[in-house]
Amino acid sequence: MQNQGHTAELVGLQNALLKTNSVEQFLHELAVLSTRVVAEGLSCGMTLRQRGRPPAAVACTDSVAAQADNIQYRLGDGPCLYAMRHARVVRIDDFAAHDRWPRFSARAAELGIRSCLAVPLVADGEPAGVLTLYARRPRAFGPAEVARAEQFAGHASGALTLALRMASCHDLNDQLRTSLVSRAVIDQALGVIMATERCPQDRALAVLKTVSQNTNVKIRDLAATIVTSVSGEPPRPSATSFQDG
Repeated sequence: MQNQGHTAELVGLQNALLKTNSVEQFLHELAVLSTRVVAEGLSCGMTLRQRGRPPAAVACTDSVAAQADNIQYRLGDGPCLYAMRHARVVRIDDFAAHDRWPRFSARAAELGIRSCLAVPLVADGEPAGVLTLYARRPRAFGPAEVARAEQFAGHASGALTLALRMASCHDLNDQLRTSLVSRAVIDQALGVIMATERCPQDRALAVLKTVSQNTNVKIRDLAATIVTSVSGEPPRPSATSFQDG
């Protein structure tokens, strides 16, 4: 039975990775899957450490998890943030009897949360986020639930690393496509300047840069204006130049 659960968990992670259309959707599926794997009746909030920014919620299964996570961000402390900072699992058996984070414990109790489990996620060898599971009953996370959560977090960390790398590659591809389009438009504008001013390409580029600086207009926007003034319509990338593959 354990092997069947292990296989189902991996299949669920694979499906989440392959069948979602964005990193945001994948992270939401990851949070939902964690509640199915660990125990019934849980809520889950997912926090990621973003470069140059404080940790922030990226996915929540419901409003209870969202509120609980946001309270910790506002207070600047709590089980979720502690787990991320120290890369350690945090388990709280009963908020009604917990005194380590009294302000958060009181707010959690108001939300109907009695216990929680925060499990770090690792990407590229460094703590990248936390899955925080919330339960409406005390002592919801025994040894079996903690073991399942840790195992799931280990598998999820690998999937998260892959998803973030794919997102980074997608962003890079978008930047490259944008750069290629801009380069093509600038080359067209240089051709117009060379023809009208009867000058070589380096001189045309110098003219374009000077006008850009004097008018405080980006070179690519200025180039687009020049091409439009000559052709009568905005420049468009070639449909055959940017095909995938």
